Amino acid sequence: MLKSKTILILVLVISLVMGMLSFGIAAERQFVAIATGGTGGTYYPLGGALAQMLSNNVEGLIVTAQSGNASVANCNLISRGQIETAFSQANTTYWCYTATGILVGTEPITNLRGIASLYPETIHIVATKASGIKTIEDLKGKKVGVGAPNSGTAADAEIILNAHGISFGDIKADFLSFNEVAQRLIDGQIDAGFTTAGFPTSSIINIATKRDIILVPMSAEKINQLVEAIPYYGATVIPGGLYKGVDEDVPALATPALWLCDAKLSPTIVYKMTKALWEHRDILEKVHSQGKNITLETALDGIGIPLHPGAELYYKEVGLIK
Repeated sequence: MLKSKTILILVLVISLVMGMLSFGIAAERQFVAIATGGTGGTYYPLGGALAQMLSNNVEGLIVTAQSGNASVANCNLISRGQIETAFSQANTTYWCYTATGILVGTEPITNLRGIASLYPETIHIVATKASGIKTIEDLKGKKVGVGAPNSGTAADAEIILNAHGISFGDIKADFLSFNEVAQRLIDGQIDAGFTTAGFPTSSIINIATKRDIILVPMSAEKINQLVEAIPYYGATVIPGGLYKGVDEDVPALATPALWLCDAKLSPTIVYKMTKALWEHRDILEKVHSQGKNITLETALDGIGIPLHPGAELYYKEVGLIK
């Protein structure tokens, strides 16, 4: 009888200790989310891969990726404390932080902090051949998908159209996500659409397999004009052969994709995430071809907002910052 009581007491003690240990382990876990973009763009697959890679390589950290409207919308999520980290275009990030550019008159989002510059995002202007569109000026009066509401794509569309003397009022503008643009072009419900994403982007691959398309080029004059006027834009080309039926290189604008976070996020966590990004970046290359452009050498390119202290510490350790 005494022996049975002793065993029972030992079992209870062991259960209590294990429970306390389990609670301690659970209490040490940190949960962080990354706001990405629509499922038809580049943010979404890379964000999912980054979340998994961080969860696997930073002890006690659980990271999830969430789809969304990207850029301006993502910066607003950080502003409201609704998300810890996010992807956003460099140009719209700067405008959000300073309340300048197309965001003049809004409240500056001063709690945005940079973690890393990732890869170039290219502005695609895709049209069906049946639409007869060959130039940006031809978009006037046409049905055009201009990006999701509060997205970087919508900002890019407005800027490019305005540079050609066209406003949203001069076109039949639809605020659509990448996948919505793709489906409506395939169904013949719109004539053209804007998509800002690292190429090749799945939504445009999808369109090109089902409809004859063109990528509308920008003139060298307009590209140079916008590069000089607006920080964080750069000239690029979309290589011929990347999308079915588009055999020639297409001149275009690009802007870096940034990984941002809330200024309140723990410096220790941000340091560990930054370190894991650059020590395991090869994983991202396996998910999307833009992964090869995510390099430590360009980690600070186009970041027009303050770095988070945790990220800054890592870059000082590796000699990118003196």
